[in-house]
Amino acid sequence: MNDPLQSAVEIALESGKIQRQSLKKDFAIHHKGEINLVTDVDIACQEKIISMIKERFPDDDIISEEKANRFEGDNNRWIIDPIDGTTNYAHGYPFFCTSIAYEKKGKVVAGVVYNPIMDELFFAARGKGAYLNGNRIKVSSVAKMKKSLLSTGFPYDIATNPDNNIDHFVRFLYEAQAVRRDGSAALNLSYVACGRFDGFWELHLNPWDLAAGVLIAEEAGGVITNLRGGTFNIYDGAVLASNGLIHKAMVRVIEKGGAPSGKVG
Repeated sequence: MNDPLQSAVEIALESGKIQRQSLKKDFAIHHKGEINLVTDVDIACQEKIISMIKERFPDDDIISEEKANRFEGDNNRWIIDPIDGTTNYAHGYPFFCTSIAYEKKGKVVAGVVYNPIMDELFFAARGKGAYLNGNRIKVSSVAKMKKSLLSTGFPYDIATNPDNNIDHFVRFLYEAQAVRRDGSAALNLSYVACGRFDGFWELHLNPWDLAAGVLIAEEAGGVITNLRGGTFNIYDGAVLASNGLIHKAMVRVIEKGGAPSGKVG
């Protein structure tokens, strides 16, 4: 029987190989929106990932950023983002990854995030810890907001959507040591898992942005909630992830301006 985690690792490595080989070549860039991009490399990675999944797990469902998706039903499903950080990829900025998660009976049980440029492979299986290149990882021990390094992101419709995270971003700039915005939620969550970031928040995300990285952060000892500190669901779109020690303080910062109305859980 195929093991989902081992398969996810092997498939992510194949996707990363495509990304490395194509990065310095000419590839087509298409627009799904004014600033929302997709490249031919996204499509090539997705086709490779899906073909490998179907070969090994023919009865499972697959949802992915670059294909039509159905979210209903209780089938086992793969949740994939061929390239999380496509805008970075299109500009040659080396912060992107492949994200692959496996959901069984409504619960994510395996997750892999692979950055092919740094050759960093984050992975986790539920109840078995989180790892980076085979070494077990854990969240940071930073206990004060003023000493914390945070990360976040903004929605593609930032110019027209009032729930665009700018207000939270500004407040955290005053409360934290620093805030980074680097364009890949899956890597941001993985960085929380290995202690590089102490916390991460974002809204208006999709399950393929979240599924693998959330499991990795949880298995590394992180705390994951919605923006109000309540129960988190990968299909609700908003996430607050931390080392646990600064989690309540992050919730308080967000609540200072009132939680945004869009997809907070």
